[in-house]
Amino acid sequence: MAIRIAAAACAFAVLLAAAAPARAQTELAGLTEVDIVERPGAPLPLDLVFVGEDSTAVRLGDSFAPGRPVILNLGYFACPMLCGLVLNGMVDGLRDVAWTPGAEFGIVTLSIDEREGPRLAALKKQNALESYGRPEAAAGWRFLTGSARDSRAVADAVGFGYVWDEKTQQWMHPAALVVCTPDGRVSRYLYGVEFDAQTLRLALTEASGGRVGGTREKFLLLCYDYDSSVGRYGPSARRLMKIGGFVTVLAIAGWLALLWRRDRRRKST
Repeated sequence: MAIRIAAAACAFAVLLAAAAPARAQTELAGLTEVDIVERPGAPLPLDLVFVGEDSTAVRLGDSFAPGRPVILNLGYFACPMLCGLVLNGMVDGLRDVAWTPGAEFGIVTLSIDEREGPRLAALKKQNALESYGRPEAAAGWRFLTGSARDSRAVADAVGFGYVWDEKTQQWMHPAALVVCTPDGRVSRYLYGVEFDAQTLRLALTEASGGRVGGTREKFLLLCYDYDSSVGRYGPSARRLMKIGGFVTVLAIAGWLALLWRRDRRRKST
């Protein structure tokens, strides 16, 4: 929750950087409209059709495939700061992840501004791929634009709030990525503007139900859980207690089995 509030506050601060202090208290109420309302398991409207960076019609569901989770990145391409920070933070983390969009997972960057079109989307994608350093990721990373209604429908489905600020002529929105399951449901929210490689790997492994990721990621998910206060996965006391309890039961069962075998040997002699 703390990092979600901080992300919203960051967005608000960016939008009000040039505003007079007298306006701050009045516009603070707008923060409540740019928060994330978590909806784990909620389905995305996969049948909605958007315009791709190549000017073709793209059904949202086309970015989803069996066994391949998807990172949903909501924002707008002309955003002066926050969207770029989120996008760059994701790219920085993904550079240290061996998996590639289009193979093990997919990425959808969707504009919430209906005034933006494929030309700007193509430029944004080109810059992102150059920064990423993996041109082969182009097929698995779509930059989409569409109507205000359809973009809002996707945002509402995942609980991503945003509002237009007339005074600054900018969109107010939170800083977060939404990791989705291969069948198009919300799996995990990643908050902030920095996403380390391990957090991205674990979130994708979790969303895929273990189909993506190796033994290390699957083992860590037995003991780790996402901590929204720090924006990364860490040891989960609840899960560690469960594992500890299971190990204790196994140890007791083994000890009792050993006693039973010794007792049988005594009786046989």
